Amino acid sequence: MRRRRESLRVRAAELFEEGIAAAEVARRLRVSVKSAYQWQQRWREGGVNALASRGPSGSRCRLSPRCLEKLSGFLDQGPAAHGWTEDQVWTASRVVTLIGRKFHVTYSVSGATRLMHRLGFSP
Repeated sequence: MRRRRESLRVRAAELFEEGIAAAEVARRLRVSVKSAYQWQQRWREGGVNALASRGPSGSRCRLSPRCLEKLSGFLDQGPAAHGWTEDQVWTASRVVTLIGRKFHVTYSVSGATRLMHRLGFSP
């Protein structure tokens, strides 16, 4: 997805170089007019390089790769191994509690859900 968006921005830069207006660029590339104007502004300020991908969006993971490995192992052990004996279901709120207990890091329920998916688990 990121590469696709970057290729759109590079194509937009080519069109800007040809003197095509931002609204027409938006129509041709099937993007919002707002995006086209933003890309045009960045292109004017820094050329094509200013339109390069800035990397993944969102906040950085608060757990190190080693901690993520450990968390995955804890999740593999199941909830009962960590005190939840009523059932064998990992909920996002349980994972939030587990992360807090094991790593002393605070996560939101939605953040824990995304982290679980990233590790191949589903809440």
